[in-house]
Amino acid sequence: MGTSAANKENFKGSRIEPWKQKELYFLVTYAFVFYVIIICRSLQLSHDYGKQLFGLRPGWLIPRQLNDVTDAQWRNLRGNIPVLTVVFGIFTLLANLMRAFFNLKVGGMSIIWLLFSLTYLSYLHGACIIFVLSIATVNFLLVKIFAQKKYFPLVIWSYNSFFLVCNRIYEGYSFSFFGQQWAFLDNFRGTFRWHICFNFVVLRMISFGFDYHWRNQDSHFDMEESRLQNDKFAYTTYLCYLLYAPLYIAGPILSFKAFASQLEVPQNTHSVKNVVLYGFRWLFSLLLMELMTHLFYYNSFANSGLWKHMSPMDIFIIGYGVLNFMWLKFLLIWRFFRFWSLINGIEAPENMPKCINNCHSLEDFWKNWHASFNKWLVRYIYIPLGGSQKKLLNVWVVFTFVAIWHDLEWKLLSWAWLTCLFFIPELALKSAANAFQAEFSFGEFIFREISAVAGAITITSLMVANLVGFVIGPKGINWLLDSFLSKEGLPVLGAMFITFYVGTKLMFHIEEARKRSR
Repeated sequence: MGTSAANKENFKGSRIEPWKQKELYFLVTYAFVFYVIIICRSLQLSHDYGKQLFGLRPGWLIPRQLNDVTDAQWRNLRGNIPVLTVVFGIFTLLANLMRAFFNLKVGGMSIIWLLFSLTYLSYLHGACIIFVLSIATVNFLLVKIFAQKKYFPLVIWSYNSFFLVCNRIYEGYSFSFFGQQWAFLDNFRGTFRWHICFNFVVLRMISFGFDYHWRNQDSHFDMEESRLQNDKFAYTTYLCYLLYAPLYIAGPILSFKAFASQLEVPQNTHSVKNVVLYGFRWLFSLLLMELMTHLFYYNSFANSGLWKHMSPMDIFIIGYGVLNFMWLKFLLIWRFFRFWSLINGIEAPENMPKCINNCHSLEDFWKNWHASFNKWLVRYIYIPLGGSQKKLLNVWVVFTFVAIWHDLEWKLLSWAWLTCLFFIPELALKSAANAFQAEFSFGEFIFREISAVAGAITITSLMVANLVGFVIGPKGINWLLDSFLSKEGLPVLGAMFITFYVGTKLMFHIEEARKRSR
């Protein structure tokens, strides 16, 4: 929850209060001991159960050490990094040479990148590129026809939601479904399932539609931002935006307006030096992931089901490890593609600007996990539905959409609805703490304590929601409760809560240090 606005003046000085300094020493010591225990026990678990786990492969970083590559997303990216690097390197070189030589603007660059992207998609999806282009073209026509109608939002949301669901139900469709004369095309479906990538295309189609709709409605969105001319909403620019190769597979997602404006004037926020340093930071993160998967087999434990037979303490360690693995995996995926987009002059929002271990509220967590998707949700769902004035209602709509967008699975809906439920006590505690501090002059200390308790509750809730959504499923909720509410599990639950309380207070110190340094 953080500290109040009334105390921000205290951060302008360079010195920290004596009692906070003593508290910080204790918190850092506690965190150090905590991670020593976690690391030692994780190493022991990997050593003891290594032969019973599946999906482990011979490693390269540490002699005679196996490597955990059981996560399909990470395994696919890891195996394709060399090929993707060569492909994007060639595309980047050619695109930048053509931009400089022919002085190309939006129209020209959109055609260049569209040709590159179609070549890329032909390899990924083969004949299935017909499905992508067909659905996208009809969406473009609907936008152009209905953009100035009051019922435009209903049209665009109905169309895109229909294909979002049908693509998954029919697993990308079969060409034979449209007639046996087309059945031979099923032998040329490419190397990557098109309907998985199409989830991001759906977000872009909606973005293009509403940006064009608001452009023609004199919406407040255009009053607050630079306006694009109607000629920038051309079909080639639209397709280029949907299929832009560096961001096509995994994002990050950015609005059509942001994309089109950068086609004409490439981003200048990041210098060449900063982009190169960004690339080296990514390589360092890759090395950290390799070290982690060589030493700790968290994901393999989760997939094998062995954790069901372990003690509550070991279950907590594996669950905590899985969440950290997921965070680092997605960081590497998103930043790899964002790096190539930056080189080509298109800046997408940074996903995961903060570490997973430095978020102590649900709102803060979601702003910093899939940050670009969060901005998209705020722009195209949250604000149109009423924004903060209808916050408790809007979160249900937003997270239900997020779950369906990811996949049609009950465990993801369970994750979404659990997250919404956990929002309610957080908002209540925030309101109570702010009211308490406003009424009493000695409220800072009490406010920090209430905030730390609220943070501990939130982190526990996030762990439960993410484990249910991505590991154990809704059927595992009762088992999880039975494990931690047992005689053996209650002390572990108490220790978890104290640890998260300490971690939250440590986050307060990090936030305050940042404010003092400004």
